[in-house]
Amino acid sequence: MRPLPLLPTTVVGSYPQPAWLLDQEALRSRLVPRVRMPEMWRVAPEFLAQAQDDATVLAMRDMERAGIDIITDGEIRRESYSNHFASALEGIDPSGPGEVVGRTGAKTLVPRVIGRIRRKHAVEVRDVAFARANTDRAVKITLPGPFTMSRQCQNLSYKDEAELAMDYAIALNAEIRELKAAGADVIQLDEPWMQAFPDMARAFAVPAINRALEGIEGTTVVHLCFGYAAMVNQKPSGYSFLPELADCAAGQISIEAAQPKLDLAILRELPGKTIMLGVLDLGSKEVETAEVVADRIRAGLKVLPAEKIVPAPDCGMKYLPRERAFGKLKALADGAAIVRRELGA
Repeated sequence: MRPLPLLPTTVVGSYPQPAWLLDQEALRSRLVPRVRMPEMWRVAPEFLAQAQDDATVLAMRDMERAGIDIITDGEIRRESYSNHFASALEGIDPSGPGEVVGRTGAKTLVPRVIGRIRRKHAVEVRDVAFARANTDRAVKITLPGPFTMSRQCQNLSYKDEAELAMDYAIALNAEIRELKAAGADVIQLDEPWMQAFPDMARAFAVPAINRALEGIEGTTVVHLCFGYAAMVNQKPSGYSFLPELADCAAGQISIEAAQPKLDLAILRELPGKTIMLGVLDLGSKEVETAEVVADRIRAGLKVLPAEKIVPAPDCGMKYLPRERAFGKLKALADGAAIVRRELGA
């Protein structure tokens, strides 16, 4: 793996999936799928894995060409960031989904929990091994966090929501250990629903995250956001749950800051944490210039030292056109390079 520079750039997780692989209209009409939706794939089942591998290589090459330092597999094999892992666990009813009110207030189909949540087998290990074999860059893999999964299900088994989240955490911990063995350099837990349910998150989110990351060495991240820009146009200028993550085991906290124009002073309430700083506004159709990105990084440097900042997009890029996503990543890499030169790095 090539060494990381000061202000290493990364992606949050997802990258646009080709239209020849996934039905984009179906994707957008279903909001963010919480249950498996195999009908969204355009490729016949017997060729799907090969097609997903090919599209994964395309996504990784785009990240490399753009100059990103820490890349992912683009989450190309997933219908959503969470359903790929959450639907593969024991305790989920295979006969059909349930329904809950989602973070936006709309009803959404979710997995039905009818027994103890347990990990039956590896879910993303092959994804990491494939990515590791196809790049010399640092590789990050993302997983849905235990709190978010506990909210994205219809609980018909557990009397205690905290116990449900903890069983999700135990399943995650077993998966993460194998992901590290397969070559993952960075492990990221996606926890957007902490922002939507802050009171419940304060009750048991951090202990669940800490259990998921127990005994895990290397770089770990928790991503917290307001939702995909394609789904959420108006975003608050501050988080309802963020300083609480000072007590979590993850060394890095990933936030979106560009689109919501976040007051970065809040980052002082996360002492010791490295911040994955969102400097790409994914709600804007315009591709930022490198200088705009550099300005957003400079704003971060007024609060944190350069060693504690990892420039990134605000959120996943799944819903963007590929050309726009690539252009924004190129601006990200070029903007970070500008600031590195100013710092003499």
